[in-house]
Amino acid sequence: MTLSSRHIQAYLLLLPAFVFLVGFTHYPAVATLIDSFMSTPRGSRPAQFVGIQNYQIMIEDPVFWKSVMNNLWFALATIPASMAISIFMALWVNNKILGRQFLRMSYFLPTVLPMIAVANIWIFFYTPDYGLFNQVLQFMGFKSQNFLGDPNLALMSVTIVAIWKEAGFFMIFYLAALQTLSPSYKEAAQIEGASPWYFFWRIQWPLLMPTTIFVLVNALINAFRMVDHIFVMTNGGPNNASSLLLFYLYEVGFKFWDSSYASALTVVLLAILAITGLMQFFLLDKRAHYR
Repeated sequence: MTLSSRHIQAYLLLLPAFVFLVGFTHYPAVATLIDSFMSTPRGSRPAQFVGIQNYQIMIEDPVFWKSVMNNLWFALATIPASMAISIFMALWVNNKILGRQFLRMSYFLPTVLPMIAVANIWIFFYTPDYGLFNQVLQFMGFKSQNFLGDPNLALMSVTIVAIWKEAGFFMIFYLAALQTLSPSYKEAAQIEGASPWYFFWRIQWPLLMPTTIFVLVNALINAFRMVDHIFVMTNGGPNNASSLLLFYLYEVGFKFWDSSYASALTVVLLAILAITGLMQFFLLDKRAHYR
């Protein structure tokens, strides 16, 4: 077999994966970018080039800025909270305790549940007067709250659901990373009289940094794409109080059928994720300890 025929054979083997990669990843991204500079076709009127008009509309759109701010608060709450809880759970179930396998399964259970099912479960918890949380509040002498109908509580309520759903998923990565650490680290720390907090902060945490970077990037992506429970629990309301950027993108594209403006929103969303992800890798990767 000659060298050229080997190259041809290699390219033919890569061709199916290349076609799928271009067809479902690169082409839609380029087409979305082009559509963001076009008008939305209406009936017999074809799309026309409008330049940055869609982006100008976006700047003047109060619902867009409301969704962006909601998403930022959602990310600032879900990312550190879910990561902190997942680390705590991983440290706990990594120890030799009674019922360790049951605890691991219990913590991971929310991850395998469909988000729609999770949302319906939490709707029961949040139901005014009769929900679990309101029953507890009334038992303690407090007034019943409309968690999903109050503009001041709606975003916080759906944020708690996201944290509960994600913490068990991230726990698996931290647990796997903890189990790769040599037991000699802990033995040496115990001999030196180090406290459990000092051992975690000075030894385990630096060695977990590669996993933390991976989890952080995934948590960021999830914070901007997790909208399943928004559809079921609040539908973005009340008065866009719980509307996130991806939910607003869906409304613009599939409720209002403004595909060009939706494309512009998609470009902005992808730019936010790309810039933030690159910053995380370049800034945090220097602090990672790879073995």
